[in-house]
Amino acid sequence: METPTPLLVLVGPTAVGKTAVSVEVALRLGGEIVSADSMLVYRYMDIGTAKPTMEERRGIPHHMIDIIEPDEPYSVALYQAQARQHIREIWERGRLPLLVGGTGLYIRSVIEPYHFTSAGVDEDFRCKLVREAEEKGPQALYRRLVEVDPETAARVHPNNLKRVIRALEVYHLTGHPMSSALREEGEKPPYNFFILGLSMDRQRLYQRIEARVDQMMEMGLVEEVQGLLDRGYSPRLTSMQGLGYKEIIAYLRGLSTMDEAVRLLKRNTRRFAKRQFTWFKRDPRINWVNVGQYTSLTEVAREITRRAEGVLLDTSKSKLEKNTTDGGTFQ
Repeated sequence: METPTPLLVLVGPTAVGKTAVSVEVALRLGGEIVSADSMLVYRYMDIGTAKPTMEERRGIPHHMIDIIEPDEPYSVALYQAQARQHIREIWERGRLPLLVGGTGLYIRSVIEPYHFTSAGVDEDFRCKLVREAEEKGPQALYRRLVEVDPETAARVHPNNLKRVIRALEVYHLTGHPMSSALREEGEKPPYNFFILGLSMDRQRLYQRIEARVDQMMEMGLVEEVQGLLDRGYSPRLTSMQGLGYKEIIAYLRGLSTMDEAVRLLKRNTRRFAKRQFTWFKRDPRINWVNVGQYTSLTEVAREITRRAEGVLLDTSKSKLEKNTTDGGTFQ
């Protein structure tokens, strides 16, 4: 029987501090980070996605970042295969894999035996739905999805037209909801995983979100979005519908003022964080750490390291001691 690979999973809403904490933990335990963020996969999209800079990564390898162009198609099934491969290779190198991010479906696709649908494509049906969305608005399609597949609808943002259409297409082709394809089938992934979630007081989190948006604007978010448009990337792309991009696109197209774009971005990000927290709260396996109860991220990382000891039982004691010694200490 294959020895389970130890896997430390760190989740939480946007702006809660996952990046900084995960780097601290990786330094302490000799780990490498596999991103579980659906926006970090895109190249050229750095500011609006809060992509960690090389300085912020502090020498810790980060995988599943900057792997595709903004107009390349991508899927959870593809992410699942690539992320699992990185996890296996990290462990084979004698390092501890850390799966870190806020995209709940990406996390679950890795640690659970999900099997993704092989339903084909019906271009005529897709075109029909696109026309319907243009005539009646994307909410009309989303309401249809809620009726036929409420489980998938709960995971998809109403404005994510591509995913809504694909879910309706799967139901059209198979007669079964897409969520039925995400059942536990096949072999369980060989991980001895431990999930930790970062949380904090909602008002404090919202303050951090608003401060982050202000920082993004100062760093040149408008210029980044304009640069993507200048490269020829369509505003209708899934990537360009991400937080920070659709709001600035509206401003650049004269559909809103700068102040209105910033206000909407802050509001939409707060709502996104709330949805993330709701998603993760449903998972009883997550061990929560309230960041607000600690005076520094160093203390948070130390607490996570202490709690995660159970994940590392399959790692030899000498190896752990060496990683802790050579991998770096808290600053």
